[in-house]
Amino acid sequence: MDPNSETHAALAALAWQIELGADEAISETPINRFELPAAEPRPAAAAPAAPRNAPDPAQPAPASASPAFVPAQPAAGPDPAEVAEAAARAAGTLEALAEAIAAFDLCELKRGARNTVVSDGNPKARLMIIGEAPGRDEDLQGRPFVGRAGQLLDRMLGAIGLSRNAPDAEHAAYITNVMFWRPPGNRDPSPEELSMLLPFTRRHIELAAPDVLILMGNTPCGALLGRRGILRLRGTWAEVMGRPVLPMTHPAYLLRNPAAKREAWADLLAVQAKLRELA
Repeated sequence: MDPNSETHAALAALAWQIELGADEAISETPINRFELPAAEPRPAAAAPAAPRNAPDPAQPAPASASPAFVPAQPAAGPDPAEVAEAAARAAGTLEALAEAIAAFDLCELKRGARNTVVSDGNPKARLMIIGEAPGRDEDLQGRPFVGRAGQLLDRMLGAIGLSRNAPDAEHAAYITNVMFWRPPGNRDPSPEELSMLLPFTRRHIELAAPDVLILMGNTPCGALLGRRGILRLRGTWAEVMGRPVLPMTHPAYLLRNPAAKREAWADLLAVQAKLRELA
């Protein structure tokens, strides 16, 4: 065969391989990569080594082994709900109750809050409104219902002749929440958090002694009525601690769903009628 033709064939084969992407020679001899590698002989298994400090089989075992050390478990802390109950019971005035709430350190929410938010308005008011929990604005100012939802609430109360700033009980409103510290990310309070703070809310109602209660939102309804589902509960009178209570949708819900303001107006008229009935 013509050596030149062999050279041309080799160069053509090399060019074809380069087109296929081969750009590096890794061996001087061809390799069949479909051939299975020869199995390597396995090394003989070594006898298991005796554990360190193993007892000598020639020596007799001790008559009895000393029991393993078990660390003592830390004693359980106080029940937060019981501590809250005792502190709330000891408060004889609204001022003392506010101090007891501010001093309560067993709720983790307090650690991340700027302020303890207890109440706003006239404590002698015939109407007491219980909301859910402080939001960002409430946490900053230390007062409930001061953000956009609070501004809407003020307009709602004004529509039936009430105000949190009114000096006389007949035209005043008293406002609080079942939670006194802002949950992170405005999440719903946990059942444990609600349970530990509920004694303060119940004592709050006893000391304020309103004629009528409004529960705004699912959280206070769950805490005081043991039921949730505000869209089913709203507009239907119930009773809490011997007082008439009307569940209502939260103003924040009304801001997101303006069409629901019509039902909220009907609820406000029902509250106005109940206050006149009990006057």
